[in-house]
This record gives sequence, structure tokens and C-alpha cells, in this order.
Amino acid sequence: MGASKILVIGSINMDLVLRVPYIPQVGETLLGSSVERIPGGKGANQAVTAAKLGANVSMLGKVGGDEFGIPLIDNLRQAGVHADRIDLVPAASSGLAVIQVNDEGDNSIVVLAGANDLCSKDYILDHEELIKEAEIVILQMEIPHEAVYQAIDLANKHRKTVLLNPAPAPDFIPDAILGKLDYLIPNETELQKLSGQPVDSIAAAEDAAKVLLSKGVSNLIITLGSNGSLYVSANGAVHVPARAVKAVDTTAAGDSFVAAFAVGLSEGKSVQEAIAFATKVSSIVVTKAGAQTSIPNRSEVDALA
Repeated sequence: MGASKILVIGSINMDLVLRVPYIPQVGETLLGSSVERIPGGKGANQAVTAAKLGANVSMLGKVGGDEFGIPLIDNLRQAGVHADRIDLVPAASSGLAVIQVNDEGDNSIVVLAGANDLCSKDYILDHEELIKEAEIVILQMEIPHEAVYQAIDLANKHRKTVLLNPAPAPDFIPDAILGKLDYLIPNETELQKLSGQPVDSIAAAEDAAKVLLSKGVSNLIITLGSNGSLYVSANGAVHVPARAVKAVDTTAAGDSFVAAFAVGLSEGKSVQEAIAFATKVSSIVVTKAGAQTSIPNRSEVDALA
């Protein structure tokens, strides 16, 4: 049996990480100590994770004709992602995140959407056959929302398993869209925004999740950082604790969790088994610096008890 097909539709960025002694104030010039170029973007992070875990992964997204566009596509290919349908838009700049990190590890981030903003409904419609060929479709919200909703409509039409990671969280998602999702995977902040309820404890997260269940969501998996995750469905709630590790950098922890969960499902694992697998993967990611640079391969995950 070949690896099942996962399609990731979403953002592709280059992260420029500047190391600074502290975050500068308005009008201040500061000397940084280093700069790194690290491929990122929630969509690309998820595609790379799924590919490194052994899945058969394709990606839809757009990059620009600047110096970052081709390296971003090459990076996806090197990770094993099928990138033939990614559009390179000559007149656009690639998505860019400029990240300042201080000596304490705190950061400030400016994101330029660039070519990600050109992912239109028409681009999605032009690649309907890729959705039809997939078994699982993963989406986030760093491309225009109308394109995300179009992809959800098509995936639902072709009876695919649909995962939405609502990040960054919009003010609301139409109920008609929520009802077409198999899994909604927010973090606490995103759940709070979408439910309109405070999420300051595991019990509060369960209550907030029930608001979204009432709007038509089938299954919610809320990522709770060091508190693990919470799986909520019509059958009740199950809390899955995090693995105890020393976190160095939480970048891409959420993205890796979403992708690893999808890989688990694609391999026939139960929801709880897939969550346990995703928990293991994200626990490795937080022990390393960077986004895609911190994502483990399958042998590294399988070696963990």
C-alpha cells in the first residue's frame, strides 16, 4: 500500500530572523548580531512536516519572482513535497516574515503576505483535480479567506477529510463552512476569538469548544501548549497531556501538530492515536530552534518511547 495523499493549501514564506540584544524602540537604530533565512509559512511548515513523516504530500500556494521564490519551492521539494502546482508570480514578492529575537528569546514579527495574497478562488478552482485526488486536505488562514472557503467547499463536494487550522484566527467563520469541516484545530487564542468565550483553563476550553460544536463543527482539537491538547466532539472531551520536555523555541509547534495528526489519520490511526502521535512530533519540534529546521523525520519520532 502506497502512502495516502495529503494536500496542503496555504502560505509559503521566507522568515528573516534577526538576533538583537533587545527589541528597538521607535526611532532607535540597533546593531543586530546575526540574520538567518529560514523557510516558513504555516502551509509550508505543515507540508514539510507531513512529508518528513513519510506521507505523500502535495501543496498549493504562491511565491514571488524575487530572490526567495525558487529557493522556497526547492526547499519544499527537498523535503519530499510535490510542488509542481505551486505558482511563481514574476511581478510579486514572496511572503516574508521579519522576526526580531532578543536575548531572552522574545520576539516581534512583521509579516508581508506578498504572493500569498494572490491565492484566489480561481487558483483553487483551477486545481480541483488535485483536491479530488487527495484523501486529506489541510488548510490554514494565511491566504485569502475566500480561497480557503472555496477549497473547503470542493473538498466537501469530493468527500475528502478536511482539517482547518484557523490561524491567524478571523473574527468569525461562516457556520456553513464550519459544518463542512471534519476537524477544526485551533489553539487557545484562536478558540477564544472564534467562540467569543474566555479560554483560561481546560474546562473553559471545553465550554468554548461546545459553542463551535453547536455551529456545526464535528470535531475540535484544541492545542494548549504545555498543557497538551483537548479533543472535543459530540461524544465528550478527552484531555491529552503534553510530553515533558525543555522547550527552546515553540515556532512551528502548532503547525507540526496539525500535520502529524493528519499523517496519523492517513495511516489508519484512531483520533486519539493520531493525537498521541502529533503530541510526540510537536514535543520534538519545541526542543530545537527555527520553524522547518526543527521538524523531525519519521525515524526520530519512532525512536521515542
